[in-house]
Amino acid sequence: MSTQFRLNRLFGPDGKCCEVAMDHGIHNETSFLPGLENLQHVIDSILSAGADAFLLGLGQAAYLQTHPGRQKPSLVLRADPTNVYGSPAPAHVFCELLDNVVELAVTLDAVGLVVNLIWIADRPELHHNCVANISKLKPQCERLGMPLIVEALLMEPNPASGGYKHNLDTARSVALVRQAVELGADAVKTDPLNDLEDYYKIIETASGKPVLLRGGSRVSDHELFSRTYALMHQGAAGVVYGRNIYQHAQPARMLEACSAIVHKNATVEQAELILQGIPSITTHG
Repeated sequence: MSTQFRLNRLFGPDGKCCEVAMDHGIHNETSFLPGLENLQHVIDSILSAGADAFLLGLGQAAYLQTHPGRQKPSLVLRADPTNVYGSPAPAHVFCELLDNVVELAVTLDAVGLVVNLIWIADRPELHHNCVANISKLKPQCERLGMPLIVEALLMEPNPASGGYKHNLDTARSVALVRQAVELGADAVKTDPLNDLEDYYKIIETASGKPVLLRGGSRVSDHELFSRTYALMHQGAAGVVYGRNIYQHAQPARMLEACSAIVHKNATVEQAELILQGIPSITTHG
């Protein structure tokens, strides 16, 4: 069965996607939770602010799917909780694939399933774990027409916290994205690079598969808008932003501004006006 049918509900008619990640609770990391204490309230408050999809965990996906009507954002489901975000890093790291998660995604009317592909130089067993998870999921996703979105995470030790932080090295990032595609990703979710001008290399190695930009840790509004604008112009298919949306003082406006960059080619200055609540700006088609 073709995965394209569900991908058509993830991406807009322009082939772009502005997605909000709110699956953070599944990873059991305390720093992720501020702003998500009441997930149903968060979903309700930003439901109409311009998201194409919400990334959620299995246990709270119903907060989105019980909303009536055809116009609500689509559901993307997280397949594999991990403890790799802990500080200090645990002695044993894992990505645990949820049982029967493809069938559960179909039951919940999801349009995609997200699975990790994590590479850390001193944790080869975690990378092995992720490759095995993807290998298990891919034939099941193909059989049921469920798009497989591989989250390619390049990480390195963070001496300050004793945990891990994101490694934005270009060559290693390109290699990991390519591996995600070779393993069967229908779309790739990944980080920016140290040099944003090199992002075309990520797009090129993805070999035509849509690339969605991760938001990662909180950054300034201007930095997020500038990064989004620059990488959309290098060929990214959209964004998946979490803490930069739901931990913002104005999450609905922040989402609206990011969506305007993704779908309407809004400039950084125009996005900042949207964030201020100034309506009726002209965006470039």
